[in-house]
Amino acid sequence: MAASRRRRTAAVAATLAAVALTAGLTTGCAAVDKALDCVQTADAIADSVTELQQAVDNAANDPTQLDESLDSIDKNLDKIGDKSDNADVSKAVDDLDQAVGNVRTAIKNGDETPDISPVTDAAGELTKVCTP
Repeated sequence: MAASRRRRTAAVAATLAAVALTAGLTTGCAAVDKALDCVQTADAIADSVTELQQAVDNAANDPTQLDESLDSIDKNLDKIGDKSDNADVSKAVDDLDQAVGNVRTAIKNGDETPDISPVTDAAGELTKVCTP
């Protein structure tokens, strides 16, 4: 009877260990998925910033490109902001959002070639904090 009890105890302990390990791996995978989402979205934002730079260069020919590029950055910021609970990522998202808002204000005030260096800097910081 004692041997049977030890086997049951060992089986219960093994089951609990397996459940704990699986939970740990699942949590780890979720963290990896979040980091990957962050990197992918930061990459998309970097592409949008490149488009923004080109739009500023071509503003005289097609001023709508500026708004489209800024809209693209905003859309990706919403995506990354919704998926991350990391304080550094949140701050980088907020900084980039503010920089985009400043460019929008400059355009609204008639600046056809706004300074986008704060957007570029903030996008670089976001890429840095998203890199695992």
